[in-house]
Amino acid sequence: MKVNKTLYIKYMVCKCCIRIIKQELEQHDIIVNRIILGEVEITFDNQKINDVLIEKIINENGFELVVNKEKILVEQIKTAVVELVHFANNMNSIIRNSDYMVEKLGYSYQHLSTIFSKYENNTLEKFIILHKIEKVKEMIEYGELTLSEIAFTMGYSSVQYLSTQFKNITGISVSDYKKDTHLERKALNDI
Repeated sequence: MKVNKTLYIKYMVCKCCIRIIKQELEQHDIIVNRIILGEVEITFDNQKINDVLIEKIINENGFELVVNKEKILVEQIKTAVVELVHFANNMNSIIRNSDYMVEKLGYSYQHLSTIFSKYENNTLEKFIILHKIEKVKEMIEYGELTLSEIAFTMGYSSVQYLSTQFKNITGISVSDYKKDTHLERKALNDI
């Protein structure tokens, strides 16, 4: 009998993750109907495939299934932050982070922030800032934009504000970061 199911997956943070999950599921004759960061809709024959096998496939590839409704929302929040900061092409300078989150997830920012803090060792605001700083590091390393352009793109009101926040988070100045080629960025799922 064919079963349709939606899975919520922790640690899916990029297009490579989507590709890996899709390939692995399809190798086991699981049809992927739709897949986005953190979520996949599948169809499978429950005579041949069970939830234990699906979870094993997910876990063996460094991901984790999420089943608690509030934890699913936390993963959706994380996915929305990653999409906004890392893939939305200048969206930070156009829309406020809180407005984006409310629009994307359909809950008040206060509710999202409360649920996020309940399950994470961080506030939602700090989580967004950490992602923005990692994106700033990436943009600095590419060297395609000036610091003013980076500040504008990432929604900072000034280069000074960006520089201050960068130093508060990383412990070093932007100019020191530019000079030290041995400093590494964090993986998105490690933030």
